[in-house]
Amino acid sequence: MPPGTEGFPGLTQRASIGTVGSGRLLLQMRNSVPSLRIVTYNVHKCRGMDRRVRPERIVQVLRELRPDIVALQEVVSLEGGSREEDQARFVAEELGFHFAFGENRLHKGGRYGNVVLTRFPIQSYQNYDISAGGRERRGCLRTDVRLNNATLHIFNVHFGTRFFEQRKQARKLFDEGIVVNDELHGPRIVLGDFNEWLRGSVTSTLSAHLYKANVRLHLKKSRTFPGRFPIFRLDHIYFDRKLRLKRLARHRSQTALVASDHLPLVADLSLN
Repeated sequence: MPPGTEGFPGLTQRASIGTVGSGRLLLQMRNSVPSLRIVTYNVHKCRGMDRRVRPERIVQVLRELRPDIVALQEVVSLEGGSREEDQARFVAEELGFHFAFGENRLHKGGRYGNVVLTRFPIQSYQNYDISAGGRERRGCLRTDVRLNNATLHIFNVHFGTRFFEQRKQARKLFDEGIVVNDELHGPRIVLGDFNEWLRGSVTSTLSAHLYKANVRLHLKKSRTFPGRFPIFRLDHIYFDRKLRLKRLARHRSQTALVASDHLPLVADLSLN
């Protein structure tokens, strides 16, 4: 993990789907225990703190992190233009990852929503509408990732900015059988931008069903928004009992400080 990643002391080192490259069917091995590096990152339409739209900077940040699975929020993909304008495909191609896109609405003629990128094959996907109260359309992109003989269920979310929205959206994940249902047999990870500025009902609802990668506990500096001088903890990673948190980090490299208005949150999870 490169310098600038806080939390890893001693390390230097419409829903649609796309497939880019062959994927690397190999779990990272750390301390002889199978481990996955998971990243959640709100890329702000790839518009940086300098107001320039530069998807290649997002690629650079992700290369610094060497992830296995990435959840991106606020991605715009305009097909038929330049490679960079189709942000989901561009980032996936540059990394050699498979990807799934969960479209929530249109933005300046392009699809706008959440994206999951992964080294591993994507088995299936579904985008759920979790909008609430007539506000902006919001989604939860479920992506089922194949890991050898197991399936990992990834739920990439971007909640609304109002308290009542967030409360309803958190409940929808469980009351409407999105995260909890009989069809899901593998480990589950729920992650993304929850827009919860202060600990409240979202944290309570998610923590009643899942473990939380507790940024307060694992990181001295845990805020991820806004990027250069973060004062809020908006980005989180939750996981079920089949997984164990090994390490948690906030990535703050020079590129990450300018690439988006959020900083990436990184977790190493092992399979129990």
